[in-house]
Amino acid sequence: MDLRKLKKLIDLVQESGIAELQITEGEESVRIVKRGEPAPAPWTAAQGPPSAAAPAPPIAAPGAAEAAPQPLGHVIKAPIVGTFYRAAAPTANPFVEIGQSVKEGQTICIIEAMKLMNEIEADAAGVIKAILVENGQPVEYGQPLFLLG
Repeated sequence: MDLRKLKKLIDLVQESGIAELQITEGEESVRIVKRGEPAPAPWTAAQGPPSAAAPAPPIAAPGAAEAAPQPLGHVIKAPIVGTFYRAAAPTANPFVEIGQSVKEGQTICIIEAMKLMNEIEADAAGVIKAILVENGQPVEYGQPLFLLG
């Protein structure tokens, strides 16, 4: 992956307020995790993929409490960039809650992109273990949204 591209991704994470960004292009993968000091942590994580050591630093550095939930289930990621909404309307009930079973193809959230409301469906069946994004927050392509167990 080009260093200029990595720098743009790091800047995007710092400016957007998201805590984590993971992008896979072919065989290359980069995971940028924002911590208390945003510049050193993402840069360290971003330099890992070219040397094929990307998974080890992000998993070891954040500690067991942060790293454990993500590998222990199926992660549903944002298929587009936009604004994440848990319900169809501000007064409506959320599509899913933690602990709820979902079927593959079931609508689990909406991502608004360019004034269009895109229903996002579960790509696997399971139980919602975690909702990784707050309602009304911007999301990036490939950003984890839900963790299924």
